[in-house]
Amino acid sequence: MSVQTINVAEALKHIKTFANPHHGTGTQSNIKLSQIIDARSPSEFALDRLPGAVNWPVLNDEERALIGTMYKQVNSFEAQKKGAGLVAANIAQHIEQKVLELPRDWQPLIYCWRGGKRSGSLCTVLGAIGFKVVLLEGGYKAFRSAIIEDIPLCVEYLNFRVVCGPTGSGKTYLLHKLKEQGAQVLDLEEIAVHRSSVLGKIPGTSQPSQKAFETSLWFALNQLDASRVIYVESESRKIGNLNIPESLIKKMRSSPCIDLQLSLPERVKLLLNEYHFFVKNSALFMQRLEALIPLLGKEVISRWNAWIEQGDTPKVVEELLSLHYDPAYSGSIGRNFEQFGDAKVCTVENYSSEEFVRAARGLIA
Repeated sequence: MSVQTINVAEALKHIKTFANPHHGTGTQSNIKLSQIIDARSPSEFALDRLPGAVNWPVLNDEERALIGTMYKQVNSFEAQKKGAGLVAANIAQHIEQKVLELPRDWQPLIYCWRGGKRSGSLCTVLGAIGFKVVLLEGGYKAFRSAIIEDIPLCVEYLNFRVVCGPTGSGKTYLLHKLKEQGAQVLDLEEIAVHRSSVLGKIPGTSQPSQKAFETSLWFALNQLDASRVIYVESESRKIGNLNIPESLIKKMRSSPCIDLQLSLPERVKLLLNEYHFFVKNSALFMQRLEALIPLLGKEVISRWNAWIEQGDTPKVVEELLSLHYDPAYSGSIGRNFEQFGDAKVCTVENYSSEEFVRAARGLIA
């Protein structure tokens, strides 16, 4: 049997390399991961998992609940007998469906909640076959604790330039162009699957869990080169339902800023294009605007709803900016971002790809 146990500190190096082969562990090792396998149930896996992991449940959600009930209502011996049968059947199915065609040098890292019975059972069988199996000591729980400790350490040495600007000025669009031109970018809204405003939820998508957001953020931070500038968009503490880690928000708010400026008419054009689904679905747009009633009053929202029904959505967007977003931005940006007063001004003449490419190249230069 060939089963090797590694601690979470060592595992983190290999996880970074597995998910991004260009990262490199920086150490000599006999571990060359072929796959990361999560032996937990599908619902545990959906909530969060190690970067690049695939799910080979040793017990599915219903089976896990059944065994848990037996532990409480019958006794541990009966529960373990029943569990052993279910685990054996599930592992046999994984072998039939996923293992038979694998080469001898296939080397997986396997984990469950705490590196216990579920991952241990799968490791035992695969190791007995002859594969070199790696077991994560402490499982997902240890990994979760490690990345929470590691995020502030990652952030400490990063060199951010914060792209500021009122809603609709094209901050995200500029980040995309900066990335296309070879700059380093940390796109928090992409990781959070949200555009960071009351209208920011993208139809047909859902945000990850807080844990999954932090795992993806940890991985993204570890791909950055601390010796180079990293462009990031100014954000509040929350993106939709997700909280940005305190260490990162503090670092961003103390970093040098870029003041992106675009005229109001061009900002309206940009938002109508970026949020085209609201133009096509007026009922959804009006539903989202209801969240602003406590701030702006029923009279304003009723006026906007009437304009939307008349097809005058650009007029709504212009007032939405001038009455809601712009006052909030002007009141908070200087207060929250320490170096905004010395921000480098970046003026974009119009909402076009050419203009934003020009702006990106100018910032990089």
